[in-house]
Amino acid sequence: MTTKQDDPAGTLPGRPPIVDLATWQAARDELLAREKAHTREGDAIAAARRRLPMVEFDGTVEVVGADGPVPFLDLFQGRDELVIYKHMWYDGAPHQGQCEGCTTTAWHLKDAVYLNARGVSFAIVTTGRWDEVASYVEFMGYTQPWYSVRGVDGPVGGAMGYLTCYLRDGDRVFLTYSTTGRGNEPVNGSMGLLDMTPYGRGEAWEDKPEGWPEGRGPCWYWRSDVDGNASWGSTSRPVPQWTRPGATPVESLGRRGHHH
Repeated sequence: MTTKQDDPAGTLPGRPPIVDLATWQAARDELLAREKAHTREGDAIAAARRRLPMVEFDGTVEVVGADGPVPFLDLFQGRDELVIYKHMWYDGAPHQGQCEGCTTTAWHLKDAVYLNARGVSFAIVTTGRWDEVASYVEFMGYTQPWYSVRGVDGPVGGAMGYLTCYLRDGDRVFLTYSTTGRGNEPVNGSMGLLDMTPYGRGEAWEDKPEGWPEGRGPCWYWRSDVDGNASWGSTSRPVPQWTRPGATPVESLGRRGHHH
């Protein structure tokens, strides 16, 4: 039963019905059954993921970090499991010109303490030259281990924009899993929270009540101007950069073409 009340001026078109708590709870319980089924399917997919075949590769291949060249094995930090995020890079671009999508992923996992507690290490690799990468990491205030894999083939280097998992058995190293695109979303807790809100992510592709705000292009909130307005214009930056000292409006993204 809906609660009777006069609709005030300015009521949002497409707004779901207003009901009493018992009616809301019944609808919520119905949705919960679907959510539980979704969770169980996710568990089944995770079980299948754990059974994927593995690829062995040379763990002594060198990557470059703050202490110079080190073998890939060092990224495990003595643990048996390792998760890597492969951050896209624009050679020669200033900080505001680096990948906003990768910034989203890296920013949401600035601290891997909970992974470490489960015996899993985390690092970020990218194809940029180390001097450029080190400057960017310092500006962003990142504390995760970063490494340059410039010129290194997969599965250590290769295509960027991926979350990739590895297993160590002594000095033997194996590729176990890799994903990209929306597969990267588990890192981004903001996405999950936005999916719980009435307006969702605010993206045009979402299914929403007729008359609800139409939304914008996918990932419209990755960049903003100095006033906090979502913008892909010349004065925008990846959103987290506005919390960094010295972040000001810019005239150009400072990048051309595809990421390296």
